[in-house]
Amino acid sequence: MCGIVGGLSWSATQRFSPADLDRALASIASRGPDGLGSWREAPAVLGHLRLAVIDLSEMAAQPMHSADGRHVIVYNGEIYNFPEIKKRIGSAYPWRSVSDTEMILAAYQKWGPGCLERFHGMFAIAIWDRLEKVLFLARDRVGVKPLYYHAGDGVFAFASRPRALFRLLPDLPRDLDRQGLRYYLEAGYIPAPFSGHRSVRKLEPGHYLLVAENGVDKHRYWSLDALQPDEGLARADENDLLDELDGIIERSVRWRMVSNVPVGAFLSGGIDSALVAAYMQKQTGQPVKTFTIGFDDPAFDESRHAWAVARYLGTDHVCQRLAADDLLDLMPVYLSHYDEPFFDYSAFPLMAVSRLARRSVKVSLSGDGGDEAFGGYHYYRIAQALGRLRRCPAALRNRAAKLLAVTPDHRLRLLGRAMAKSGPAGAFAFMRGVIKDCEAVLSPDLVAETRSLASLFEACSAAWPPGLSPAELGMRLDIRYTLADDYLQKVDVGAMAFSLESREPLLDHSILEWAARLPLKWKVRGAVNKYLLRRLAYRKLPREILDRPKMGFGVPMSRWLRRELCPWAENLLRDKPAMEAVGLRPAAVMSLWHGHQAGRCEAHTILWAILILLQFYRARP
Repeated sequence: MCGIVGGLSWSATQRFSPADLDRALASIASRGPDGLGSWREAPAVLGHLRLAVIDLSEMAAQPMHSADGRHVIVYNGEIYNFPEIKKRIGSAYPWRSVSDTEMILAAYQKWGPGCLERFHGMFAIAIWDRLEKVLFLARDRVGVKPLYYHAGDGVFAFASRPRALFRLLPDLPRDLDRQGLRYYLEAGYIPAPFSGHRSVRKLEPGHYLLVAENGVDKHRYWSLDALQPDEGLARADENDLLDELDGIIERSVRWRMVSNVPVGAFLSGGIDSALVAAYMQKQTGQPVKTFTIGFDDPAFDESRHAWAVARYLGTDHVCQRLAADDLLDLMPVYLSHYDEPFFDYSAFPLMAVSRLARRSVKVSLSGDGGDEAFGGYHYYRIAQALGRLRRCPAALRNRAAKLLAVTPDHRLRLLGRAMAKSGPAGAFAFMRGVIKDCEAVLSPDLVAETRSLASLFEACSAAWPPGLSPAELGMRLDIRYTLADDYLQKVDVGAMAFSLESREPLLDHSILEWAARLPLKWKVRGAVNKYLLRRLAYRKLPREILDRPKMGFGVPMSRWLRRELCPWAENLLRDKPAMEAVGLRPAAVMSLWHGHQAGRCEAHTILWAILILLQFYRARP
């Protein structure tokens, strides 16, 4: 895992100075504390920060040249099946290291962009062809690794984080991306290819670019779009499916344990992280190091569940107990490292457990992806129930929605709003959004000139198989957007702030493709979410350890905004011009703020999102 920066300049007025490249690399220094390298040859410049995990020798340092000198690479991530690909390429290539980086170079020379189809891994790759003068830029299938870029007249630049782009190109325009802001205020994150700035784009997961002086060509090399559930599997034997899934996950975990540095795992006590830890423990003769953050407040504490899993599996478990308010010490880290608008405050405990793990290991496995692939969130059951309600006569459905919309119960009012949406994608956008019933904070101008999150979801899902159930549609929207631009960004940035590499075994594309072909009955069955993955976990651990309500990382944000963070928040909210500049209606925001402070409503989620946006506006480069 590393940090990358680079660019191409065919402009007589724009050159990448050594000082600007140094500043760009320094701005993301925590991504690679083990080495720094740069290379330049007009029109290209490449910079790399190394977190050494595979092949710790200098032979694996970057930027790295191919054996014939034609190609130069900087790369962030890991290709887990690189020994198999290296064996397939064979001795015709004059290998000089045992790194996956050199394998990527050799694979690109052999197969061109088609090499991506052979990779199992997480990656952001940049390869410069010195002969053809073409830059190849690629991002992994799911979006585990971030990749930002700027394409302008005569200039192209890329980096692991947007702040590095602004250091590399000090004159890069700072204009806000109004569409990105609209999506952020509705979703809490900015979906690719948008960003907080009009001059910066995010390369979408599963895509690559070919960049030359005459332009930029974007290509998509992977998606789940064409896959649909195989209804024949509805009659499959459950044990046969479990055996097959067992083998796929075991291979994925085994690949992700390959390292020349210590490896551990995050352990929450939930099904996904427990399952990953169980596979890890099975594959090693030593107790796996596992890590948990515990809290004094039982409303946020999962540590007792993690301890139960650790004791059963025999892991070498470390739990750091904190007061929830101790997480506020990480506020400066949050504000400096999450350098585009990003609201997910579960990043605070994620940063805390990453800091804890980094004291013992350099790589940590997580359970991310299990919920999205196998139906773990309650949203999917709600989406399915709403889909059944849509079969009722429209007049009856609209009447029920109107009645629910005026009930005193807030959850029922939200259900009524979701029922009123025109289709499953719009309803899912409403359920997954952070703005919910607070749309009044959006300025009319922002609404008029931009698209809604619902329209994005509707346009995306229109290309999918028409027979997808509402729950399946929700899972794929989560994989496409929420997972890539919220959860995976949270983990990448939060872990790399402490120079820790995070690996996600349940996000191997072979698992996602396998799960996409499963009929819904194997994911959501009655009131049981994540049915098949849960049954697999029962093979590894006792049910009494695993069967508990889902918690997830949480912090007392509602109270923080009323007490500890109140002065910071009110300082930001006094800036009326800033609110108007980011597309907000100050009067509506202040009404929401005063209602929350007085206890008339619980609006901490959207208020936190607004405050982070205002902080971004104030601190933008």
